[in-house]
Amino acid sequence: MTEPAQPMEDHVLVEVTVPAPADAVWAALRDPQKIHQWFGWETEGLKDEIDFIFITHASADDEKRVVTFVGVNDRYEVEARGDASIVRVVRSAPAGDWSDVFDGMIEGWISFTWQLAFAFARHHGQTRRTLFFSGPPREDRLARSLLGLDAAPAPGERWSMPLGPDADAAGEVWFLARHQTGVTVDGWGDGLLVVVDQPPTEKRPRGTTMMTLTTYGLSEPALADLQARWQGWWDARFETVGPGCD
Repeated sequence: MTEPAQPMEDHVLVEVTVPAPADAVWAALRDPQKIHQWFGWETEGLKDEIDFIFITHASADDEKRVVTFVGVNDRYEVEARGDASIVRVVRSAPAGDWSDVFDGMIEGWISFTWQLAFAFARHHGQTRRTLFFSGPPREDRLARSLLGLDAAPAPGERWSMPLGPDADAAGEVWFLARHQTGVTVDGWGDGLLVVVDQPPTEKRPRGTTMMTLTTYGLSEPALADLQARWQGWWDARFETVGPGCD
């Protein structure tokens, strides 16, 4: 006997206000070159990943400003609010309590949507450069604790303290979520640091961290210096394993 299908309901995974008209935000979800300025991080395969996710495996309703991703029950929605927009990612899934669940795709949508809002709010039309680190800690402390971000103030408030290898850093708390924190960093050309900590699992008994460092306007020598500083800090405290790798 076939069991009845579970009832589905919409879950809002992330919702942000973007200070830009809905048509401009919608274009940033449909034009691969614009997507490149907020989605993910710099890799050789980013262009192909964007094409796969947003173009060949997505269906778009331009009138409603909704893009639905093929093969998953997730969709982006853009809602006009005067000169601003509401951008949300919605998942259609069975009813349930997800408060204690770590889902890598959900965490990605959270990070990337806040990166989209940051690009529009602070660096619209500018080219971003990113650094990315991923892997388990060598000891039992994940990055938010090591960086002091587990005690970050409320979103919108200023912070000032040593940050990783940088003895003097400051910025603004951009967002807080259960498993991740985003802070702006003045010294990176008004950049953005997003830190995602995955709790320990059977395969990863110490957990895993992913960090995306987004920069704007840094010269090549300054970017190389930032890479060297943070690579040294990372290597002393973390192994390097790609996201989703065991």
